[in-house]
Amino acid sequence: MEKKELDRLKKMMEYEEEIYLQGYTNICGIDEAGRGPLCGPVVAAAVILPKDFYIEGVDDSKKLSEKKREKLYEEITKNAISWSVGISEVDVIEEVNILNATRLAMKQAVECLSIKAEYALVDAEKKVPINIPFLPIIKGDSLSQSIAAASIIAKVTRDRMLVEFDKNYPEYGFLSNKGYGTKSHVEAIKKYGLCEIHRPSFCKKFV
Repeated sequence: MEKKELDRLKKMMEYEEEIYLQGYTNICGIDEAGRGPLCGPVVAAAVILPKDFYIEGVDDSKKLSEKKREKLYEEITKNAISWSVGISEVDVIEEVNILNATRLAMKQAVECLSIKAEYALVDAEKKVPINIPFLPIIKGDSLSQSIAAASIIAKVTRDRMLVEFDKNYPEYGFLSNKGYGTKSHVEAIKKYGLCEIHRPSFCKKFV
């Protein structure tokens, strides 16, 4: 690994190092994918990485190509002490709103870890209903390796779900738009109406 990359990754471990010094061992990063799309679930991930472990190339999932995310997903899941995802489906999003649905998915992700987390670093979310201490970090998916790893797990998991949805609803282009409100997606909604995975509250102005 080049020195520049190692220095970047060490910088992304500063929050974790501060928590280790407080006596905590199993620190999980938490992030979500799918808050903004017009359809599908919101997916959260929780990841506990080994101490002093660096994943070359890890970063905010939005900055990475699909190919790079897939590669990092395999490396993260292979080396993590524990990792898990939580999912809030469309009916939950519609019932409690996207913010609360996201928090519920994060709670589920943490509770499903095979190794109990002692502390959590969370991307920007200030109210996560978990019973361990946590620190919200603005732009945490760029500043913490643990959160960045969670962002990749959440994004890849959700994107894979949209690929499967595309098989049943090819007319909406989920394979390429991943549920986001692209021009072609909106035009498909106007033409075909909503399918069962669309979020009605997100699509009101299109139907």
